Amino acid sequence: MNSQSIQHINLKDLVLWTENPRDPIDTDASDQDILFKAMSHHKTKWNLKKFASEMGPHFDSSELPTIVFYNDIPVVFDGNRRVILGKIKHGILTTEGLSPTDAPSYPLEIPCNVCDKKTALENVLRKHADSGSWQPLERDIFLHRHMGHSKSIFLSIEEATGLISSNPDMNKGFVKKEVLKEETLKKLGLSVRDGSLLSIHNTNETDQIFSDIAQKIRNKDITTRASRGQTYEVLSPEIRRVIDANVSASKNLKPYADKNNEYREPTPASQQQKRLTRRTKLKEKHFFGEKLYLRYGHVADLYRDMCDLHQFYLTNKSTLSSSFPKLIRMSMRLLCEAAAKDQDKKLAPYVDLYFKRAKAKLDQNTKTSLSSQNVTESSLVQLLQSGAHDYTATANTEQTIAISVIVGAMLTISHGTDK
Repeated sequence: MNSQSIQHINLKDLVLWTENPRDPIDTDASDQDILFKAMSHHKTKWNLKKFASEMGPHFDSSELPTIVFYNDIPVVFDGNRRVILGKIKHGILTTEGLSPTDAPSYPLEIPCNVCDKKTALENVLRKHADSGSWQPLERDIFLHRHMGHSKSIFLSIEEATGLISSNPDMNKGFVKKEVLKEETLKKLGLSVRDGSLLSIHNTNETDQIFSDIAQKIRNKDITTRASRGQTYEVLSPEIRRVIDANVSASKNLKPYADKNNEYREPTPASQQQKRLTRRTKLKEKHFFGEKLYLRYGHVADLYRDMCDLHQFYLTNKSTLSSSFPKLIRMSMRLLCEAAAKDQDKKLAPYVDLYFKRAKAKLDQNTKTSLSSQNVTESSLVQLLQSGAHDYTATANTEQTIAISVIVGAMLTISHGTDK
């Protein structure tokens, strides 16, 4: 039988839930890490300053955090923002964006609804699933991870490609219900079965189809009022040609990013079969854009090690698994964190400080390549952080090369020998 009880718990003892659907983070993250993330690249999800104002002058005891004890540790399943403000008020957490005077008055011990995990999850779902506080992707993640639901098509595409998290405009209800539904995917030569993305196209072609969809939504060529149910018709002519050609050839559905289904440049003898004009892209030999000349130290050492790792991949890719590029993406995050730490910064402030200056040094073709891979100032931190997880999207070598180019330009500014 589910049980709930009201207990007063010291704010110092409460631990924020790292799997909060609003903004999941690494499970070993501290409360300070969660606050930093909330105040940097995820302000719109947390809105702590606005929330503090809405709470009024004091903590409202009628709105209690929901707590589940894990090994005698009280974890906040619901009410993370209220607990954060209380911790800021009492100096337990600190941030440049909020001071103790910005937070309502709080007792050091606050009343909490303590219950078992099942009850807590049911309460969280009831309060947030359909209230508008979660976006469609967050809702689907919660239902799958915590409520035992099968993966939705929306979540399956995200886990395979990183499409939704890399393109915030895609994380909308109409995109889930109308654009990325099974009927529409079938017209595009795509499908989702048992949580896996399937495609009749090779990996490069599939990526370009999704990229074109994202661009059309971003440019509002597809909205709730424009081109409803006409996803195929709105796609660029070259994308439609490759879809039509592969459908006409009766190609079979294969797992996305299957090692045997990857893009291969056509041989001269079969040049006439090439159906898609590929976007301008950064070739693998241009890792980091160019050779970097960095100051002696840990960052320079990591940079050289990464170059060696990438060269090893190029030399041995025929014998390596399709997952090997994930190691390079993981190393990219390590390198950036090392560069940030070297300047007494966290990752997000480091990106904020150097991204625009670095991008300004790139030529237009390179900027276009970054854009086509969704490498932007707002997405870079998330792309780097995804490298710590075993997502299929982190094996996207073209995107990793694009990330390396902007990172190389940033490192030249922050750690170049002429500094």
